[in-house]
Amino acid sequence: MEVLNFIFRIGVILAVYNFLWWIIMLFLNVLRGGKPKMLFEVYLIKSVRYLFLVDVIFLFAIKQASGMLILNDILLAGMILLIYFIGKIQSKQQRQSIFQVRGQANIPGVQSFLNGIKPAFDIRLEIAVVVLAVSVLFGFYFAPHLASNTISNWFLESILNIEDTPVFGFIFKVIGFFFMMSVIFKIIGSIMTLLSGGNRGNQYDDQDDDDNGDDDHFDDYTEVK
Repeated sequence: MEVLNFIFRIGVILAVYNFLWWIIMLFLNVLRGGKPKMLFEVYLIKSVRYLFLVDVIFLFAIKQASGMLILNDILLAGMILLIYFIGKIQSKQQRQSIFQVRGQANIPGVQSFLNGIKPAFDIRLEIAVVVLAVSVLFGFYFAPHLASNTISNWFLESILNIEDTPVFGFIFKVIGFFFMMSVIFKIIGSIMTLLSGGNRGNQYDDQDDDDNGDDDHFDDYTEVK
């Protein structure tokens, strides 16, 4: 039950954190006048976002353990965040494939319009940001004093305060519940895939050879945006 509660609480934190980040970015975009971001800016902002996120999760893990630094909690938090980050990447890959398919339509002006609204995506940079964030999370275990700073502490306190509010707290707890269920199903699915990996792998290979299709696929992660 403690593990499930931990996953649930992280789901709530992710939901509230992303909500707060959305408000911050909305304010910054207004100041920028809606100017499109360059690829470098997109991934610089994402790096900052993920680094503060793992910092907040690390601080929460310590708070949840009554001020103790427990390795198992950090490992569990790292696994949950990795599942979450991979889900975000897969979701973006699916959206990119949708844009590519629609862009193949021979309709004048469609391609230029899609290029204008197509979100920035570079799989190498996505992976680099995730590796950096997860590495920082585990790095905090060896230097926990580096995790405590004004911004991260503010995020954590704000998240916990919002979680305790009657209306918004309930909404984010519902999101946290579905996030917990998605993590559980993903772990179970991974275990089942490993147990039957040989036969399933051969079956999928045969299907790919027959269909000449793309080997990219999307797993139904619960994305907290």
